[in-house]
Amino acid sequence: MGAAPVVTRFAPSPTGFLHIGGARTALFNLLFARHHGGKFLLRIEDTDRARSTQAAVDAILNGMRWLGLDWDGEPVMQFERAARHAEVAKALLVAGHAYKCFATAAELETMRAEQRAAKLPLRYDGRWRDRTDHPEGTPFVIRFRAPKDGSVTIADEVQGNVTVANAELDDMVLLRSDDTPTYMLAVVVDDHDMGVTHVIRGDDHLNNAFRQLALIRALDAVEGGWPDPVYAHIPLIHGSDGAKLSKRHGALGVDAYRDELGMLPEAVDNYLLKLGWGHGDDEFIGREQAIEWFDLGGIGRGPARFDLKKLESVNGHYIRLADDARLVELIAPRIAKLLDRAPTDAERALLHRGMAELKLRAKDLDELASSSLFYLRTRPLPMDAGAQKLLDDPAASAVLTAVRTALDGVEWTTAAIEAAVRQVAEAHGLKLGKVAQPLRAAVTGSATSPGLFEVLELLGRDESLGRIDDVVTKGPRQ
Repeated sequence: MGAAPVVTRFAPSPTGFLHIGGARTALFNLLFARHHGGKFLLRIEDTDRARSTQAAVDAILNGMRWLGLDWDGEPVMQFERAARHAEVAKALLVAGHAYKCFATAAELETMRAEQRAAKLPLRYDGRWRDRTDHPEGTPFVIRFRAPKDGSVTIADEVQGNVTVANAELDDMVLLRSDDTPTYMLAVVVDDHDMGVTHVIRGDDHLNNAFRQLALIRALDAVEGGWPDPVYAHIPLIHGSDGAKLSKRHGALGVDAYRDELGMLPEAVDNYLLKLGWGHGDDEFIGREQAIEWFDLGGIGRGPARFDLKKLESVNGHYIRLADDARLVELIAPRIAKLLDRAPTDAERALLHRGMAELKLRAKDLDELASSSLFYLRTRPLPMDAGAQKLLDDPAASAVLTAVRTALDGVEWTTAAIEAAVRQVAEAHGLKLGKVAQPLRAAVTGSATSPGLFEVLELLGRDESLGRIDDVVTKGPRQ
């Protein structure tokens, strides 16, 4: 028989938005599964009923869809499987791989206090492990009877061989006194029932892997058919300063990269792919290429460093590649917030014509929206500080008057407009910039813009000349 088809999973807890680190984990799981022609599954670990919310579930699903992290089948809701989890715990109890523990919360707290005082590891002391004098009618939990001798080695695909002595593993709770499962039990049962072959997750779960593997092997001894999964524990993402990633570094929900920072999903995907994984010197890698190239051996053992400036650079690259009509749709709601009105169909068409130039300079959608406002503002234009400085130059008015006259009768094309402006510069013995810059300020309200002559053509004769007139005859609005 050949090897089992690859099945990976992403299993977030719905207690908040999809974190950027979680998105990277999901991406790696997706790419590995697709590379091997396998399945990528999604499980919502919603057993913490006090903290799990439908809003968080929706945010996770929406964030994954935005990033194109398309899972196979329906999401598995862990809480709905509680009866199955309890069934497995009780099977272990019957087989002697688990036992009833009647220790009260107060007793356990006293035990931990004594361990802290003695500077011992905080670990359940096994007080009910071998007892048979079970009190009738008293609540109990079911604990796993962990092996005490020997050690376990995990051949981790990222971390290499990692060994832990069984004596370091305590008898963890599997089933609470109300018959609800713990995280450790639910994860093991769900991974088995979903057919997961490869567990790819953050290395903060590496210690859990040893406890879960001991449980898997006990279940295999009881039932058979519980193979060890392949483990790959990915180093966590740190901030650019090497410290644990926090909000000040950019540890935001995926929705914030979309809504607040104006990122494109393909840029975030590309950046996350390169955050801890590499393929030679390749920087820009699309989804199809990533599926072809991705393997676990390309993941580094050291923590990756999140750099928002680098992400912005990657985003700028993908904005330049993006379809112009798509960019117009993406910036339209941002423009609506800036202008307190939605752009009209005619204005959208104007933005579409100007987008090829506009997108060359933007690193995010907010910047792209802001830089396009000059096309849509009503006269007289507001002037930014750079434009005001240019127009305050005593020579500006005379130059603009000459340009206004020169443009009055020309054919309204980029080439003809440029030729007329160059003639003005030559006639006044000026470099082109000395004429173009005040003209740019007059027609855009800024010292920077896309190609000036292309802008003039797109604005049209009447609008362009009207903006020049506003400055020459009335002065710019302060």
